[in-house]
Amino acid sequence: MIAECRDGNISKLDLPNLPGGAETFELAAKFCYGINFEITTANVAQLCCVSEYLEMTEEYGRGNLASRSEAYLDDVVCKSLEMSVEVLHQCEGLIPLADELKIAGKCVDAISSKACLEQIASSFSRLEYSSSGRLHMNKQAKGCRDWWIEDLSVLRIDMYQRVIEAMKSRGIRPESIGASLVNYTEKVLKRKPKLWNASIHARNELVPGSISCDEKIVVETISTLLPVEKLVVPISFMFGLLRSAVMLDCGVSCRLNLERRIGAQLEMATLDDLLIPSPQNLGDTFFDVDTVYKILVIFSQQDDSEDEGSGYNSDGLNPPSQTALVKIAKLADSYLAEIAPDANLKLSKFIAVADALPGYARVTDDGLYRAIDIYLKVSPLSIITFVSIHPSIYLPNETFQSHQI
Repeated sequence: MIAECRDGNISKLDLPNLPGGAETFELAAKFCYGINFEITTANVAQLCCVSEYLEMTEEYGRGNLASRSEAYLDDVVCKSLEMSVEVLHQCEGLIPLADELKIAGKCVDAISSKACLEQIASSFSRLEYSSSGRLHMNKQAKGCRDWWIEDLSVLRIDMYQRVIEAMKSRGIRPESIGASLVNYTEKVLKRKPKLWNASIHARNELVPGSISCDEKIVVETISTLLPVEKLVVPISFMFGLLRSAVMLDCGVSCRLNLERRIGAQLEMATLDDLLIPSPQNLGDTFFDVDTVYKILVIFSQQDDSEDEGSGYNSDGLNPPSQTALVKIAKLADSYLAEIAPDANLKLSKFIAVADALPGYARVTDDGLYRAIDIYLKVSPLSIITFVSIHPSIYLPNETFQSHQI
Protein backbone atom coordinates (compact mmCIF):
# COMPACT_ATOMS: atom_id res chain seq x y z
CA MET A 1 0.00 0.00 0.00
CA ILE A 2 2.88 2.32 0.75
CA ALA A 3 4.55 1.44 -2.56
CA GLU A 4 1.36 2.18 -4.45
CA CYS A 5 0.84 5.52 -2.73
CA ARG A 6 1.90 8.54 -4.77
CA ASP A 7 2.66 10.59 -1.67
CA GLY A 8 6.22 9.80 -0.66
CA ASN A 9 5.75 11.34 2.78
CA ILE A 10 2.77 9.17 3.76
CA SER A 11 2.56 8.62 7.52
CA LYS A 12 -0.89 7.06 7.82
CA LEU A 13 -2.66 4.13 6.14
CA ASP A 14 -6.39 3.51 6.17
CA LEU A 15 -7.51 -0.11 6.40
CA PRO A 16 -11.27 0.12 5.74
CA ASN A 17 -13.53 -2.63 7.09
CA LEU A 18 -10.66 -4.50 8.71
CA PRO A 19 -12.09 -7.77 10.15
CA GLY A 20 -11.96 -7.74 13.93
CA GLY A 21 -10.97 -4.08 14.16
CA ALA A 22 -7.91 -2.62 15.87
CA GLU A 23 -7.61 -5.39 18.47
CA THR A 24 -7.24 -8.09 15.82
CA PHE A 25 -4.85 -5.93 13.77
CA GLU A 26 -2.65 -5.64 16.86
CA LEU A 27 -2.45 -9.44 17.06
CA ALA A 28 -1.49 -9.61 13.38
CA ALA A 29 1.22 -7.01 13.99
CA LYS A 30 2.53 -8.99 16.97
CA PHE A 31 2.72 -12.07 14.77
CA CYS A 32 4.77 -10.13 12.21
CA TYR A 33 7.27 -9.05 14.88
CA GLY A 34 7.51 -12.44 16.58
CA ILE A 35 5.64 -11.50 19.73
CA ASN A 36 3.92 -14.58 21.11
CA PHE A 37 0.18 -14.63 21.76
CA GLU A 38 -2.38 -17.41 22.12
CA ILE A 39 -4.86 -18.34 19.44
CA THR A 40 -8.19 -19.06 21.16
CA THR A 41 -11.85 -19.57 20.35
CA ALA A 42 -12.37 -15.89 21.10
CA ASN A 43 -10.02 -14.71 18.32
CA VAL A 44 -9.48 -17.52 15.81
CA ALA A 45 -12.33 -16.46 13.51
CA GLN A 46 -11.08 -12.88 13.49
CA LEU A 47 -7.49 -14.04 12.85
CA CYS A 48 -8.57 -16.22 9.92
CA CYS A 49 -10.35 -13.25 8.39
CA VAL A 50 -7.70 -10.61 9.08
CA SER A 51 -4.92 -12.84 7.76
CA GLU A 52 -6.85 -13.19 4.52
CA TYR A 53 -7.46 -9.44 4.39
CA LEU A 54 -3.75 -8.70 4.97
CA GLU A 55 -2.64 -11.50 2.59
CA MET A 56 -0.71 -13.27 5.37
CA THR A 57 -0.76 -16.59 3.50
CA GLU A 58 1.73 -19.32 2.63
CA GLU A 59 2.35 -17.55 -0.68
CA TYR A 60 4.27 -14.88 1.21
CA GLY A 61 5.82 -16.97 4.00
CA ARG A 62 5.73 -20.48 5.43
CA GLY A 63 3.83 -20.93 8.67
CA ASN A 64 2.05 -17.64 8.16
CA LEU A 65 -0.87 -16.45 10.27
CA ALA A 66 -3.52 -17.75 7.87
CA SER A 67 -2.29 -21.35 7.97
CA ARG A 68 -1.76 -21.34 11.74
CA SER A 69 -5.23 -19.96 12.40
CA GLU A 70 -6.82 -22.44 10.03
CA ALA A 71 -4.92 -25.31 11.66
CA TYR A 72 -6.26 -24.28 15.08
CA LEU A 73 -9.77 -24.09 13.65
CA ASP A 74 -9.57 -27.57 12.08
CA ASP A 75 -7.54 -29.41 14.73
CA VAL A 76 -8.93 -27.87 17.91
CA VAL A 77 -12.19 -25.99 17.42
CA CYS A 78 -13.96 -28.45 15.13
CA LYS A 79 -13.26 -31.29 17.56
CA SER A 80 -15.52 -29.72 20.17
CA LEU A 81 -19.19 -28.77 19.95
CA GLU A 82 -18.90 -26.06 22.60
CA MET A 83 -15.87 -24.45 20.96
CA SER A 84 -17.53 -24.61 17.54
CA VAL A 85 -20.58 -22.79 18.92
CA GLU A 86 -18.37 -20.08 20.43
CA VAL A 87 -16.47 -19.55 17.16
CA LEU A 88 -19.70 -19.54 15.15
CA HIS A 89 -20.96 -16.85 17.50
CA GLN A 90 -17.81 -14.83 16.71
CA CYS A 91 -18.52 -15.25 12.98
CA GLU A 92 -21.72 -13.24 13.27
CA GLY A 93 -19.77 -9.99 12.99
CA LEU A 94 -17.53 -11.29 10.20
CA ILE A 95 -20.08 -12.14 7.51
CA PRO A 96 -19.69 -12.45 4.52
CA LEU A 97 -15.91 -13.05 4.78
CA ALA A 98 -16.42 -15.81 7.37
CA ASP A 99 -18.65 -17.59 4.85
CA GLU A 100 -16.24 -17.05 1.96
CA LEU A 101 -13.44 -18.63 4.02
CA LYS A 102 -15.83 -21.43 5.10
CA ILE A 103 -15.24 -20.72 8.78
CA ALA A 104 -18.95 -20.60 9.63
CA GLY A 105 -19.68 -23.66 7.48
CA LYS A 106 -17.03 -25.72 9.26
CA CYS A 107 -18.46 -24.76 12.64
CA VAL A 108 -22.03 -25.61 11.59
CA ASP A 109 -20.91 -29.02 10.29
CA ALA A 110 -18.93 -29.68 13.46
CA ILE A 111 -21.85 -28.79 15.74
CA SER A 112 -24.36 -30.94 13.86
CA SER A 113 -22.00 -33.92 13.55
CA LYS A 114 -21.04 -33.81 17.23
CA ALA A 115 -24.70 -33.58 18.25
CA CYS A 116 -25.45 -36.56 16.02
CA LEU A 117 -22.66 -38.60 17.59
CA GLU A 118 -23.89 -37.61 21.03
CA GLN A 119 -27.38 -38.81 20.10
CA ILE A 120 -26.04 -42.18 18.96
CA ALA A 121 -23.98 -42.54 22.13
CA SER A 122 -26.89 -41.58 24.36
CA SER A 123 -29.13 -44.08 22.56
CA PHE A 124 -26.72 -46.86 23.48
CA SER A 125 -26.39 -45.59 27.04
CA ARG A 126 -30.17 -45.79 27.47
CA LEU A 127 -30.05 -49.48 26.71
CA GLU A 128 -28.86 -52.01 29.26
CA TYR A 129 -29.16 -55.75 29.63
CA SER A 130 -31.26 -57.22 32.39
CA SER A 131 -30.32 -60.37 34.25
CA SER A 132 -32.38 -62.35 31.74
CA GLY A 133 -30.25 -61.06 28.89
CA ARG A 134 -32.98 -58.82 27.46
CA LEU A 135 -32.46 -55.22 26.47
CA HIS A 136 -34.50 -52.57 28.25
CA MET A 137 -34.43 -48.81 28.69
CA ASN A 138 -32.20 -47.31 31.36
CA LYS A 139 -34.69 -45.08 33.21
CA GLN A 140 -32.02 -42.74 34.53
CA ALA A 141 -30.53 -42.11 31.07
CA LYS A 142 -33.94 -41.96 29.43
CA GLY A 143 -34.74 -38.66 31.10
CA CYS A 144 -31.45 -36.98 30.20
CA ARG A 145 -31.72 -33.75 28.24
CA ASP A 146 -29.47 -32.95 25.31
CA TRP A 147 -26.73 -30.87 26.92
CA TRP A 148 -26.02 -28.83 23.77
CA ILE A 149 -29.46 -27.16 23.76
CA GLU A 150 -28.43 -24.40 26.14
CA ASP A 151 -25.19 -23.75 24.21
CA LEU A 152 -27.05 -22.87 21.01
CA SER A 153 -29.08 -20.11 22.67
CA VAL A 154 -26.18 -17.62 22.31
CA LEU A 155 -26.33 -17.72 18.49
CA ARG A 156 -27.95 -15.10 16.33
CA ILE A 157 -31.11 -16.35 14.63
CA ASP A 158 -29.53 -16.75 11.16
CA MET A 159 -26.66 -18.83 12.55
CA TYR A 160 -29.04 -20.80 14.76
CA GLN A 161 -31.21 -21.56 11.73
CA ARG A 162 -28.22 -22.98 9.85
CA VAL A 163 -27.34 -25.22 12.77
CA ILE A 164 -30.87 -26.57 13.20
CA GLU A 165 -31.25 -27.24 9.47
CA ALA A 166 -27.92 -29.11 9.49
CA MET A 167 -29.06 -31.14 12.51
CA LYS A 168 -32.30 -32.05 10.78
CA SER A 169 -30.42 -33.27 7.72
CA ARG A 170 -28.30 -35.49 9.96
CA GLY A 171 -31.36 -37.04 11.60
CA ILE A 172 -31.28 -35.48 15.06
CA ARG A 173 -34.35 -36.52 17.07
CA PRO A 174 -37.39 -34.24 16.49
CA GLU A 175 -37.85 -34.09 20.27
CA SER A 176 -34.36 -32.66 20.65
CA ILE A 177 -34.95 -30.16 17.85
CA GLY A 178 -38.25 -29.15 19.44
CA ALA A 179 -36.68 -28.71 22.89
CA SER A 180 -33.95 -26.54 21.39
CA LEU A 181 -36.49 -24.36 19.54
CA VAL A 182 -38.50 -23.85 22.73
CA ASN A 183 -35.39 -22.97 24.74
CA TYR A 184 -34.06 -20.57 22.11
CA THR A 185 -37.37 -18.80 21.51
CA GLU A 186 -38.10 -18.34 25.19
CA LYS A 187 -34.62 -16.89 25.71
CA VAL A 188 -35.26 -14.28 23.01
CA LEU A 189 -38.96 -13.47 23.24
CA LYS A 190 -39.47 -13.74 26.98
CA ARG A 191 -37.24 -10.73 27.32
CA LYS A 192 -40.43 -9.04 26.03
CA PRO A 193 -43.03 -10.44 28.47
CA LYS A 194 -45.72 -8.14 27.10
CA LEU A 195 -45.11 -9.74 23.71
CA TRP A 196 -44.89 -13.41 24.69
CA ASN A 197 -47.59 -13.38 27.38
CA ALA A 198 -49.67 -10.77 25.58
CA SER A 199 -52.92 -9.82 27.28
CA ILE A 200 -55.70 -7.54 26.10
CA HIS A 201 -53.86 -4.70 27.82
CA ALA A 202 -50.49 -5.47 26.19
CA ARG A 203 -51.60 -4.45 22.71
CA ASN A 204 -51.99 -0.85 23.87
CA GLU A 205 -48.53 -0.88 25.48
CA LEU A 206 -46.70 -2.26 22.42
CA VAL A 207 -46.41 1.07 20.70
CA PRO A 208 -44.51 1.47 17.41
CA GLY A 209 -40.78 1.29 18.04
CA SER A 210 -41.10 -0.71 21.30
CA ILE A 211 -40.21 -3.91 19.46
CA SER A 212 -37.53 -4.47 16.86
CA CYS A 213 -37.64 -6.36 13.59
CA ASP A 214 -35.30 -8.92 15.17
CA GLU A 215 -38.18 -10.43 17.18
CA LYS A 216 -40.32 -10.62 14.08
CA ILE A 217 -37.54 -12.45 12.23
CA VAL A 218 -37.15 -14.84 15.17
CA VAL A 219 -40.85 -15.76 15.17
CA GLU A 220 -41.00 -16.23 11.40
CA THR A 221 -37.80 -18.30 11.39
CA ILE A 222 -38.74 -20.52 14.33
CA SER A 223 -42.10 -21.29 12.73
CA THR A 224 -40.31 -22.67 9.65
CA LEU A 225 -37.97 -24.79 11.80
CA LEU A 226 -40.69 -26.58 13.80
CA PRO A 227 -40.46 -30.36 13.26
CA VAL A 228 -43.15 -31.88 11.06
CA GLU A 229 -43.91 -34.49 13.71
CA LYS A 230 -46.78 -33.77 16.08
CA LEU A 231 -46.56 -33.29 19.84
CA VAL A 232 -42.79 -32.63 19.92
CA VAL A 233 -43.36 -29.07 21.15
CA PRO A 234 -46.06 -28.04 23.66
CA ILE A 235 -49.16 -26.52 22.10
CA SER A 236 -48.88 -23.66 24.60
CA PHE A 237 -45.53 -22.82 22.99
CA MET A 238 -47.08 -22.74 19.52
CA PHE A 239 -49.86 -20.49 20.83
CA GLY A 240 -47.17 -18.25 22.28
CA LEU A 241 -45.53 -18.09 18.85
CA LEU A 242 -48.88 -17.35 17.20
CA ARG A 243 -49.69 -14.67 19.76
CA SER A 244 -46.33 -13.06 19.05
CA ALA A 245 -46.89 -13.40 15.30
CA VAL A 246 -50.20 -11.55 15.61
CA MET A 247 -48.74 -8.76 17.72
CA LEU A 248 -45.70 -8.41 15.43
CA ASP A 249 -47.78 -8.56 12.24
CA CYS A 250 -45.72 -11.44 10.86
CA GLY A 251 -46.18 -12.72 7.33
CA VAL A 252 -49.27 -14.64 6.24
CA SER A 253 -47.32 -17.87 5.63
CA CYS A 254 -45.96 -17.78 9.19
CA ARG A 255 -49.39 -17.40 10.75
CA LEU A 256 -51.03 -19.99 8.49
CA ASN A 257 -48.32 -22.49 9.34
CA LEU A 258 -48.84 -22.00 13.07
CA GLU A 259 -52.64 -22.07 12.75
CA ARG A 260 -52.50 -25.35 10.84
CA ARG A 261 -50.16 -26.97 13.36
CA ILE A 262 -52.31 -25.84 16.28
CA GLY A 263 -55.51 -26.97 14.56
CA ALA A 264 -54.06 -30.45 14.11
CA GLN A 265 -53.73 -30.93 17.88
CA LEU A 266 -56.23 -28.45 19.26
CA GLU A 267 -57.57 -30.93 21.80
CA MET A 268 -54.43 -30.20 23.85
CA ALA A 269 -55.32 -26.50 24.18
CA THR A 270 -56.82 -24.60 27.10
CA LEU A 271 -59.06 -21.54 27.22
CA ASP A 272 -56.10 -19.29 28.09
CA ASP A 273 -54.38 -20.44 24.90
CA LEU A 274 -57.28 -19.22 22.77
CA LEU A 275 -57.36 -15.75 24.30
CA ILE A 276 -55.18 -14.13 21.65
CA PRO A 277 -55.36 -10.34 21.94
CA SER A 278 -56.36 -8.45 18.86
CA PRO A 279 -53.70 -5.99 17.65
CA GLN A 280 -54.71 -2.37 17.34
CA ASN A 281 -54.75 -2.44 13.54
CA LEU A 282 -57.40 -5.17 13.41
CA GLY A 283 -60.23 -3.33 15.09
CA ASP A 284 -61.61 -2.49 18.48
CA THR A 285 -62.37 -5.98 19.78
CA PHE A 286 -60.33 -7.26 22.68
CA PHE A 287 -59.53 -10.66 21.17
CA ASP A 288 -58.48 -11.92 17.74
CA VAL A 289 -61.64 -13.91 16.99
CA ASP A 290 -60.78 -14.43 13.31
CA THR A 291 -57.63 -16.40 14.14
CA VAL A 292 -59.45 -18.64 16.61
CA TYR A 293 -62.21 -19.22 14.05
CA LYS A 294 -59.67 -20.34 11.45
CA ILE A 295 -58.07 -22.73 13.95
CA LEU A 296 -61.48 -24.26 14.78
CA VAL A 297 -62.24 -24.72 11.09
CA ILE A 298 -58.87 -26.40 10.52
CA PHE A 299 -59.55 -28.73 13.44
CA SER A 300 -63.06 -29.67 12.30
CA GLN A 301 -62.20 -30.13 8.62
CA GLN A 302 -59.23 -32.45 8.98
CA ASP A 303 -59.16 -34.94 6.14
CA ASP A 304 -59.99 -38.54 7.02
CA SER A 305 -57.89 -39.88 4.15
CA GLU A 306 -54.52 -39.54 5.87
CA ASP A 307 -52.82 -42.47 7.55
CA GLU A 308 -52.33 -42.33 11.30
CA GLY A 309 -49.10 -40.77 12.53
CA SER A 310 -48.38 -38.54 9.57
CA GLY A 311 -46.87 -35.09 9.93
CA TYR A 312 -47.96 -31.63 8.87
CA ASN A 313 -46.57 -31.68 5.36
CA SER A 314 -49.18 -34.07 4.04
CA ASP A 315 -52.18 -32.93 2.04
CA GLY A 316 -54.59 -33.77 4.84
CA LEU A 317 -54.70 -34.39 8.57
CA ASN A 318 -56.12 -37.16 10.69
CA PRO A 319 -59.83 -36.69 11.48
CA PRO A 320 -60.54 -35.68 15.08
CA SER A 321 -62.03 -38.36 17.30
CA GLN A 322 -65.48 -37.91 18.80
CA THR A 323 -63.85 -37.43 22.20
CA ALA A 324 -61.70 -34.65 20.81
CA LEU A 325 -64.70 -33.03 19.10
CA VAL A 326 -66.69 -33.01 22.34
CA LYS A 327 -63.75 -31.52 24.22
CA ILE A 328 -63.20 -28.78 21.64
CA ALA A 329 -66.93 -28.01 21.51
CA LYS A 330 -66.85 -27.32 25.25
CA LEU A 331 -63.70 -25.24 24.77
CA ALA A 332 -65.31 -23.24 21.95
CA ASP A 333 -68.41 -22.55 24.06
CA SER A 334 -66.20 -21.41 26.96
CA TYR A 335 -64.34 -19.15 24.53
CA LEU A 336 -67.64 -17.66 23.30
CA ALA A 337 -68.68 -16.96 26.90
CA GLU A 338 -65.33 -15.26 27.49
CA ILE A 339 -65.55 -12.96 24.46
CA ALA A 340 -69.31 -12.36 24.67
CA PRO A 341 -69.08 -9.30 27.01
CA ASP A 342 -67.12 -7.40 24.34
CA ALA A 343 -69.56 -4.73 23.15
CA ASN A 344 -67.65 -4.36 19.87
CA LEU A 345 -67.91 -8.05 18.97
CA LYS A 346 -69.91 -8.42 15.78
CA LEU A 347 -72.78 -10.89 15.77
CA SER A 348 -71.49 -12.48 12.55
CA LYS A 349 -68.21 -13.38 14.23
CA PHE A 350 -69.97 -14.76 17.30
CA ILE A 351 -72.14 -16.99 15.12
CA ALA A 352 -69.17 -18.02 12.96
CA VAL A 353 -67.31 -19.37 15.99
CA ALA A 354 -70.44 -21.07 17.31
CA ASP A 355 -70.98 -22.72 13.93
CA ALA A 356 -67.35 -23.68 13.24
CA LEU A 357 -67.82 -27.19 14.63
CA PRO A 358 -70.33 -29.76 13.37
CA GLY A 359 -73.59 -30.03 15.31
CA TYR A 360 -72.88 -33.53 16.58
CA ALA A 361 -69.80 -32.25 18.43
CA ARG A 362 -71.98 -30.83 21.20
CA VAL A 363 -73.38 -33.38 23.62
CA THR A 364 -75.29 -30.56 25.29
CA ASP A 365 -76.03 -26.99 24.23
CA ASP A 366 -75.89 -25.57 27.76
CA GLY A 367 -72.49 -23.94 27.20
CA LEU A 368 -73.63 -22.36 23.95
CA TYR A 369 -76.85 -21.05 25.52
CA ARG A 370 -74.84 -19.55 28.37
CA ALA A 371 -72.56 -17.74 25.89
CA ILE A 372 -75.57 -16.48 23.92
CA ASP A 373 -77.21 -15.24 27.10
CA ILE A 374 -74.08 -13.28 28.06
CA TYR A 375 -73.83 -11.82 24.56
CA LEU A 376 -77.47 -10.74 24.49
CA LYS A 377 -77.08 -8.88 27.77
CA VAL A 378 -74.54 -6.68 25.96
CA SER A 379 -76.38 -6.59 22.61
CA PRO A 380 -80.06 -7.32 23.40
CA LEU A 381 -81.35 -6.45 19.92
CA SER A 382 -79.24 -9.22 18.41
CA ILE A 383 -81.73 -11.90 19.49
CA ILE A 384 -83.96 -11.10 16.52
CA THR A 385 -81.00 -11.55 14.21
CA PHE A 386 -80.13 -14.84 15.91
CA VAL A 387 -83.54 -16.25 15.10
CA SER A 388 -83.84 -14.81 11.60
CA ILE A 389 -80.43 -15.63 10.12
CA HIS A 390 -79.46 -18.64 12.18
CA PRO A 391 -82.54 -20.84 12.71
CA SER A 392 -80.35 -23.86 13.53
CA ILE A 393 -79.72 -22.35 16.96
CA TYR A 394 -82.80 -23.01 19.05
CA LEU A 395 -83.00 -20.66 21.99
CA PRO A 396 -84.78 -22.01 25.08
CA ASN A 397 -87.80 -20.21 26.50
CA GLU A 398 -85.72 -18.98 29.42
CA THR A 399 -83.55 -16.98 27.04
CA PHE A 400 -86.56 -15.23 25.48
CA GLN A 401 -88.11 -14.54 28.88
CA SER A 402 -84.89 -13.20 30.41
CA HIS A 403 -84.57 -10.68 27.59
CA GLN A 404 -88.31 -9.82 27.49
CA ILE A 405 -88.71 -10.84 23.84
